[in-house]
Amino acid sequence: MARGRERELRLAREAIAMVASGATPRVVIAGIRHGNEILESARRIGLASGVRVNPLRQPENDAADLVIEPIFE
Repeated sequence: MARGRERELRLAREAIAMVASGATPRVVIAGIRHGNEILESARRIGLASGVRVNPLRQPENDAADLVIEPIFE
């Protein structure tokens, strides 16, 4: 299970880097199992990079996909 969380956090880091660099305006990481568990870590990484990470709740279960977007001020 720890491996799965690490793998999904690595995906989040890569998506954060893509959005922060301007390569894409938005990334959705869908179909992940540990979105709720990695959310706070991904948010901290995102804020440090100038992007926001928010959950996209899945009503049929307790999981959350993640959406990464730039912070517009």
